[in-house]
Amino acid sequence: MSQEKKAVVLVSGGLDSATTLAIAQQAGYHCHAISFDYGQRHRCELEAAQHVVRRARVNIHKRVVLNLNEIGGSALTDESIDVPKHGSAGIPITYVPARNTVFLALALGWAEVLGAYDIFIGVNAVDYSGYPDCRPEFIRAFERLANLATRAGVEGQHFAVHAPLIHLTKAQIIQRGIDLGVDYGLTISCYDPDASGAACGECDACRLRREGFLAAGIPDPTIYQASSLPK
Repeated sequence: MSQEKKAVVLVSGGLDSATTLAIAQQAGYHCHAISFDYGQRHRCELEAAQHVVRRARVNIHKRVVLNLNEIGGSALTDESIDVPKHGSAGIPITYVPARNTVFLALALGWAEVLGAYDIFIGVNAVDYSGYPDCRPEFIRAFERLANLATRAGVEGQHFAVHAPLIHLTKAQIIQRGIDLGVDYGLTISCYDPDASGAACGECDACRLRREGFLAAGIPDPTIYQASSLPK
C-alpha cells in the first residue's frame, strides 16, 4: 500500500488560503488545516475558516490560540491603531510583526508530529500589501530552517514549504479557485469588518479583493458595508 501523502495547510478564512487548500487537495494531499486565533480584530475570519474547511471536507482542523496583541505594533492586533483606508505607502501598519514566521513554525511542529512533510501557505508577492514575510525569499529561508531545526530533517526527511500563489495576480488566484470549485462567498478578506462581518470596502485587503474580481470578470460575492457601496 502506498504511503498517504499528508500536508498541513494554513487556512485563515481569506480568499488566498481557501484557494491554496483547494490546490493542495487537487495535488492529491490529505490535508490537515490549521488556523490561528492570534488576537486579530477581524476574528470573523476564524468562522470563515471553519466554513471553508467544512466545505472542502477536511476532517482535521486545528485552531491554535496565540496572543500576538501582547506584542502589538499592528493595526490588526491593537484596536487603538486605525486600519488605514484608501491605500498606504511602504510597509503598512497592518503588518503583524513575525506573524508568518510564528504561524509557519507552529505548522511545522504539527507537521512533524503528523509525519507530514509538506506545508502550504497562501502568501502572495504580486498583489499584496507590502509585507516582508510574503516574499519568495522568506519562503525559501523558512524551508531551509525547517530542514535544519527538526528531528525529521536531521534524520533525512525533507520538508517542503509550498506557496502556490506567490507569483499570481489576485485575478489569477480567483480564476484558479473558481476552476477548482472554491466558494468565495464563504471567505472574508477585510481587515476592518463590522460586527456582522460585512467588509469595510476601503482597506487594502478589500481593495485588492474588489480589483481582483473585477479583473477576473467574476462577480464579487463579498457583503460590503452600506457606506462603502458606490453611490
